Amino acid sequence: MFIFALAVVFKLLSIQFVQGDKYKKIAHSRTIKEVPIPANRGNVYSVNGNLLATSIPKYDIRIDAVTPSAKTFEENLKPLSEALSKYSGKPASYYQKELRKARANRNRYYLLARNIGYSDYIKFRNFPMLKLGAFKGGLIVEQTTKREHPMGGIAERTIGYERTDGQGNVTRPGIDGAFGVKYLRGTDGLRLKQKIGKGQWKPIVDYDQVEAKDGYDVYTTIDVNIQDIAHHALLKQLEYYEAEHGCVVVMEVETGEIRAISNLGRTSKGGYYEKLNYAVGESHEPGSTFKVVALMAALEDKVIDTSTVVDTGKGRKRFYGRTISDSHRGGFGKVSAARALEVSSNIGLATIIDDHYSKKPEKFLKTLRKWKLDQPLGVSIIGEGNPVIPKPGDKIWSRNALPSMAYGYNMQLTPLQTLAFYNAIANNGELIKPRFLKAVKEFDREVETFEKEVIVDKICSDETLFKIKDILKNIVVRGTGKKLYSKTFSMAGKTGTARTDYADNEAWNKNPKYISSFAGYFPAEKPKYSCIVVIHKPSTKVGYYGADVTGPVFKRIAQKIFTDTPIVDEVESLEVQNAAVEKEFENYYNTAQTYKTIMPSVIGLPAMDAISLLENMDVDVQVKISGSGTVKKQSVDKNTKLKNKQTIVLEAS
Repeated sequence: MFIFALAVVFKLLSIQFVQGDKYKKIAHSRTIKEVPIPANRGNVYSVNGNLLATSIPKYDIRIDAVTPSAKTFEENLKPLSEALSKYSGKPASYYQKELRKARANRNRYYLLARNIGYSDYIKFRNFPMLKLGAFKGGLIVEQTTKREHPMGGIAERTIGYERTDGQGNVTRPGIDGAFGVKYLRGTDGLRLKQKIGKGQWKPIVDYDQVEAKDGYDVYTTIDVNIQDIAHHALLKQLEYYEAEHGCVVVMEVETGEIRAISNLGRTSKGGYYEKLNYAVGESHEPGSTFKVVALMAALEDKVIDTSTVVDTGKGRKRFYGRTISDSHRGGFGKVSAARALEVSSNIGLATIIDDHYSKKPEKFLKTLRKWKLDQPLGVSIIGEGNPVIPKPGDKIWSRNALPSMAYGYNMQLTPLQTLAFYNAIANNGELIKPRFLKAVKEFDREVETFEKEVIVDKICSDETLFKIKDILKNIVVRGTGKKLYSKTFSMAGKTGTARTDYADNEAWNKNPKYISSFAGYFPAEKPKYSCIVVIHKPSTKVGYYGADVTGPVFKRIAQKIFTDTPIVDEVESLEVQNAAVEKEFENYYNTAQTYKTIMPSVIGLPAMDAISLLENMDVDVQVKISGSGTVKKQSVDKNTKLKNKQTIVLEAS
């Protein structure tokens, strides 16, 4: 027994002094751990400073019912219960009973409130007992953050949010997801927590051991005014046509900055919300909007001119055993290449491309590759769809591939990729990468700025650009987009209608589905914005052509942008001289100096100028006017001497 006792003492001493640090570390790791404190995620702003996404702190308030001394607990139990009752509406007696029960059960993690805001958190910190802090009052505060979108559903998918899979990879698209790691996420802090039993942990101290560093703020190119216009214009049309989904993108021509992007999908109940980023991620056959690309390639290769005559026949023509039809019953007959595009003739464009490229398709495809249409744009948002431009040897290539591509079939582009090309036309041939970010800031300090990225310096000659711009303008004036024409506002663009879901042959014949689109820019003379509208599967009972479905959305957006956000050209000088204006002012001045008490002739003068002249004479007269515009009749004849208080009646045009 004595030897056994010596062995026990020896082992105790060994554990205490030799192996003590080892066992202390094991015990510490089992009861104490470092818990990361999430950093506040940076905010996302619009180009004009409106808040698009922000992290809102949320708090869980708990109490360690064991930590307060018996005296502290008894003194503060009733006032704390009353404060909790006033906050929640439950009886004070309920809280007294629950808190006593928690102390009796040695509950060190009793929940008082969950997911409350900052103002309520401050209230709780000032409640009796809790205001004594963690050591004396048993207060436990756990903070989390929740991502909020102050603009609601508008652009929610583009703004996005970050979600990661098990390997830490971002699985959700959008600005929040694309720039989360680099800019928005910040650096987490650390806090020590102690295990208190039953798998529960509480903070050891009432402050962070290592402070979290908040993420940077991201300023996007989105303009909330234009975004609101685009969102509601698209929503209205989707609801009217009971369409499956749709998107719209508005881009500033010169810079490539995206001013608005809306993606709306239909719910099972018939409503619409930002479901997926269709504009960036959904590749599909563009239909007739691609005819512009096909004709430009032929013009640039100089195999045709806009005046080249093409025979579209009676609206039906066979290509390699397959019939192609035009939407116009009876066909267009013999028309120029320019007119073929204006009326969107499938046969016309297919004939042009097949006649000149069927024996050398690589020449046509080489032009498309030169314009980078076979490559993604490389935009910053995750999930960009890949374009599909087939070539000889591919599975989907056949003798019909080339004529089909001429009018937008047998190939795929995303709406954003199509828009980028139309924007290049408006931008005098410069193809720019669409841009969603303006700057990254930390408070007022700029961390990084983003400039224009040019993909192709010049897609074609000025001669080709001039011709295609003229055709795009005429499409709205007298072509397939003539319903959109306005005498007071100019637009240029191309309608598009493509059949879809043709994998199901029965549905293809009995219940066809369509993709309607419109791509273009405005104003036609000095383009400021380019825009594309794509709507999938509108109800064929209402309509499905691009001119009817998507064209009005384009027009509504364009006109409202100029009404609500007027575009002002830069003025080189305020000292503008106009000979007609100068002469008019000189006549007005001479009349005012000559006729002080005698009635002058004011016929032909603008009504407001006539009133100003008469009221500033040396005689006090009363002037009455009917109508507006220029004066065509006056009640007092010229050279008549006027009297004080005399009434003069003017009749305007």
